[in-house]
Amino acid sequence: MSDAAPPNTPASPRRNFYGRIHGKTLRASQKSYLAEDLEPLRLKGVTAEENPARVTPDLSFAAGKPLWLEVGFGGGEHLVHMAARYPDVALIGAEPFVNGIAMLLGKIRAAGVANLALHPGDVRDLFDVLPPASLQRVFLNYPDPWPKARHHRRRFVTPDYLQALARVTAPGAEFRVATDIPDYVRQTLEEVPQAGFVLERQAGQGGAWQDWLSTRYEQKALREGRLPHYLTFRRL
Repeated sequence: MSDAAPPNTPASPRRNFYGRIHGKTLRASQKSYLAEDLEPLRLKGVTAEENPARVTPDLSFAAGKPLWLEVGFGGGEHLVHMAARYPDVALIGAEPFVNGIAMLLGKIRAAGVANLALHPGDVRDLFDVLPPASLQRVFLNYPDPWPKARHHRRRFVTPDYLQALARVTAPGAEFRVATDIPDYVRQTLEEVPQAGFVLERQAGQGGAWQDWLSTRYEQKALREGRLPHYLTFRRL
């Protein structure tokens, strides 16, 4: 998971950018996905240029459906898996990393799912414009660990993100966190309850959710000897 800074406007203050936007050179097919598929799937009315008044974006794709969000979808395998498994749910994926977006678009083509939208940028821009209590489930899978102590303030599980998340999650909404970093677990357990969530379940390897799809980041962690942790919180 990574984040990117929105434009410097009074309604959308400048935020520091720490995560990656570009990685390895894209393949020709991935460039085609970005050119042809991203715009139709992009959630309209999120950026300050499109929505200077910061009103509710176009959520017509989710009409009448529960709305879920994946923060930093990486290569997109989990997001597409959820979209296919729950066709009566609408999902938003937020991710600024271009290579990950291209990978996701390829997976969407292959799976043929149509119940999702993308925000290719900082999830905080999305938090600025989503209606209060609009999300019923949120996924945070293997976020940037920022292992150095001086960088812990850059993690998602900090007040800047969590207070905004709490505003847009409905009472009773589920917030899932998967990570292979013990100190990330520590900070998650300290910070998330302070934002208005209660810990419902904590599990280690073998205790993933029944509908969990192990991501490439999790497989990499397992190969390198790092064990997964799965935490489930419920919005008060």
